Amino acid sequence: MRHESTCKLSLFFLSFFFTSFVCLMGCALAQPSDMIEFQRIEIPSSFNPVGSGARALGMGSAFIAVADDATAASWNPGGLIQLGRPELSLVGTFFHRTEENEFRTHSEASGEQRVTEKNINYFSLSYPFALFNRNMVLSLNYQRLFDFAREWDFPIIERTERTSAVRNLSYHQEGSLSAVGFAYCIQMTPKFSLGFTLNFWEDWLDDNSWEQTRHEKTTGFDRRENDQFTHEFDTRSRYSFSGFNANLGFLWNINEKFALGAVLKTPFTADLKQESSSEYAFRYSEFSEYNSSGSDASSENQELDMPVSYGIGISYRFSDQLTLAADIYRTEWQDFILEDSEGKRICPVSGRSLDESDIDPTHQVRIGAEYLFFNPLHSKYIIPLRGGLFYDPAPAEGSPDDFYGFSIGSGIVVGQFIFDLAYQYRFGEDVGDYILQDMGFSQDVSEHTVYSSVIIHF
Repeated sequence: MRHESTCKLSLFFLSFFFTSFVCLMGCALAQPSDMIEFQRIEIPSSFNPVGSGARALGMGSAFIAVADDATAASWNPGGLIQLGRPELSLVGTFFHRTEENEFRTHSEASGEQRVTEKNINYFSLSYPFALFNRNMVLSLNYQRLFDFAREWDFPIIERTERTSAVRNLSYHQEGSLSAVGFAYCIQMTPKFSLGFTLNFWEDWLDDNSWEQTRHEKTTGFDRRENDQFTHEFDTRSRYSFSGFNANLGFLWNINEKFALGAVLKTPFTADLKQESSSEYAFRYSEFSEYNSSGSDASSENQELDMPVSYGIGISYRFSDQLTLAADIYRTEWQDFILEDSEGKRICPVSGRSLDESDIDPTHQVRIGAEYLFFNPLHSKYIIPLRGGLFYDPAPAEGSPDDFYGFSIGSGIVVGQFIFDLAYQYRFGEDVGDYILQDMGFSQDVSEHTVYSSVIIHF
């Protein structure tokens, strides 16, 4: 009987070993006696959101030096001065992401994982006016910046001399981060304007949080004891985010053809509250005396340092019909730091301590064009045609993961109404290998995004 107890105790600890894989998923995982935390923040969508709007997206998001509609507060608040009338804007988005995952050490886990989302991405109300002989604009804005949606479901087969087991893992993440902004722009000279947007990352119009849930069920057979066993783990972690930062920008219309714009998004330290809970159950067919179950819960206040980012753009108007634009944008991801309640500082991209982490800044490059079809003499309608290309890297250990893409767009202007539609394709090949290094992990990512915008002039 003592031999049987020893064997069953070995199985008990073996089940803990199995759970380490889930920790590598970048989440908190519960064991019966403790809560193990692996702090890696997953942002499956672009790490580098700048602005919003179907018009800008259709131009490859090269919009810093254009920024002449109600979405300017998100791209470059210095461009708001170009609004001649009050404007109301609303932007909806739809995206579908496919992740072709490869596990070189566990080929049975490889395969496609997909997620589809739709939401309101942007809302604004802008009002131009004059005061003290200067043109000014005020704007109220809402922007959804980070999306955390991800769904993974796959099996892992484990075989040893003693046991055979299959672990079915289900990992889901959902939520978003958004900001409510108050923007102001002033025309300093006829060709130069300055603006800023104050961003409040609070639960005012949306739930500023994300949630990770995991379910793992392991079924196996112990050949030495001739017994079957089942182990189940369920964990949930919810992260609540709040903070404040600002966007600073200028627009310089050098002449009738050239315009230069720049934007700086200030760094800030966000309050991050993590609430975690877990449940487990160990069951054996023959030795029911070793069955066990339990639960655990914890809460911790943390701080998340969000990095500074900045960009510069240039646009050239060949005519009233054709405009070309290009942007370059840098984010200092090495300053993206998570500090827990005990003062431990780690890199949330990889989950490693700062001493072990090697994260470089990323540089976005975007180019785009817009051509307007209209009759200059008596046009009732304007039909735009837009296109663009971009390089949108994601921070990763060693060097950034390469993501590329293109976009196209069009729309119609009818009187005081502007309707725009844009499609973007973004992809990365052999990326994400830092996520699960011990399992030879990498993935090919393809993402389809559709933006639709409506702008109303008053």
